[in-house]
Amino acid sequence: MYRTGIIGGAGYIGSYITKTFLENGYRVKVSTTDISNKRKYVHLENLPNASRLEITESNILEPDSLKSFIAGCDILIHSGTPFQLDVEDPQKDLFEPTVNGTENVLNIIKEVPSIKKVVMLSSVAAYNTSFPLPAEDRSPDHLYTEEDAPFMHEENHPYSHAKFYADQIVREFLESQPENGFEIASLYPTFAVGKPLSGRQDSTSVGLQYMFKNHLAPNSFMEMLYKENVEFAMVDVLDIAKAAFKAATTDGLHGNYFLSSESWKVSDISRMLNKKEPVDKPRTVYSNSLASKDLGVEFTSPQVSLNQFENE
Repeated sequence: MYRTGIIGGAGYIGSYITKTFLENGYRVKVSTTDISNKRKYVHLENLPNASRLEITESNILEPDSLKSFIAGCDILIHSGTPFQLDVEDPQKDLFEPTVNGTENVLNIIKEVPSIKKVVMLSSVAAYNTSFPLPAEDRSPDHLYTEEDAPFMHEENHPYSHAKFYADQIVREFLESQPENGFEIASLYPTFAVGKPLSGRQDSTSVGLQYMFKNHLAPNSFMEMLYKENVEFAMVDVLDIAKAAFKAATTDGLHGNYFLSSESWKVSDISRMLNKKEPVDKPRTVYSNSLASKDLGVEFTSPQVSLNQFENE
């Protein structure tokens, strides 16, 4: 069976992607930045079919290391960009691994003849850097689709800026080199929710769910979310993995796909995390029509995902 390389395959979303490929009979190679820090990836070694799993040290900012990791892979999933909101040095912590790392991946896949399919796991923040808030140039009732022009505001969070610029690099790469020996699909999930596969506490997605569940506000950003009762578009973490698998293993699929289910306000997200019924009704803010049609994903309601979340 084909060999799949997953950059970031031990992270919150990446772990589900790794699990999905193993369940479907693939040989999987996962990168870790520090092979000696086993707690980062030990949960993967306990997965069913882990005999087909290889964990290798690699650094996305070191081209030789990255090329060694990608060599021999037929499929490459890039899910290794950081999701961090509290950063002391945005250039080092966000822009270098996200933007420079993406550039390195694109430069190297051109030199690896075995590569047939590449899946770039981006974020809806690459389309709207104001997420979870509406883009400033669009109505709060606007239904976002893949046909929308990406929106970027200079005052938004550096995480969103890094995602935006990395995505622009992918778009420019595809425009300048339309004839490649491989296909590239880009996935744009909204806020990923659901229980983690590992016991790690360093996932921002998991941390946000924990704070919503316990109504914690350790910073001004969280205070704003509660005060404004902000609406979040969400997607089940397993649905992201299913979409990544389908995008990677279906010939002819190359393009951009929103991955999103319903949108709920923070007050109801807190209620659902505590296994209570929501008060309001959900909306659809980011269309999942294209992903449903092309990737065959039946998106799970966030109410199910949030009810399953356990992180005391």
